[in-house]
Amino acid sequence: MLGALLKQVVSGLEEIPEEIAQAYEEHKNVIDGQGPQLTDIVKMLQTTTSRKPTFICIDALDECAARYRVKLLHSLNEVLQRSPGTRVLVTGRPHIQAEVRKRLSGRVTTICITPKRHDIISYIHARLDEDTMPDAMDSGLKAEILKKIPQDISEMYVEATTPDKVPQVMC
Repeated sequence: MLGALLKQVVSGLEEIPEEIAQAYEEHKNVIDGQGPQLTDIVKMLQTTTSRKPTFICIDALDECAARYRVKLLHSLNEVLQRSPGTRVLVTGRPHIQAEVRKRLSGRVTTICITPKRHDIISYIHARLDEDTMPDAMDSGLKAEILKKIPQDISEMYVEATTPDKVPQVMC
């Protein structure tokens, strides 16, 4: 994920920094195509993001496996420490909120987003109306879907790094 992020950041630059071009050249001829290590990618991200304001957006962080999430958040924290103009926007379910706050050293603003029941029901109706096999579902199953899914939808939240490093919570 961080390699893909680095590629996106570099593609937005007018000129590729020398150390990144050099690393690419070194790794392009390596047997088995092994790319740069995580520490190298983090250093390159620090270099590129420290040159101009950068916004990093990661959606659905809760869907990332826990062991990779720890590494990702740790790496992002390292980038933020060396790149004060960088901001990170992370979305995910509430169960990882404490982990994000801890790993990003409290430099977060939290915004809780709770979907409205009528919006969920409207969305489900629209999707059911698009069903290519409408006869495959009877009215009882449709009613059960329209009752059960809105009950099970959990609150989502957004985390964003703040420039003043003061944690703020808005729900």
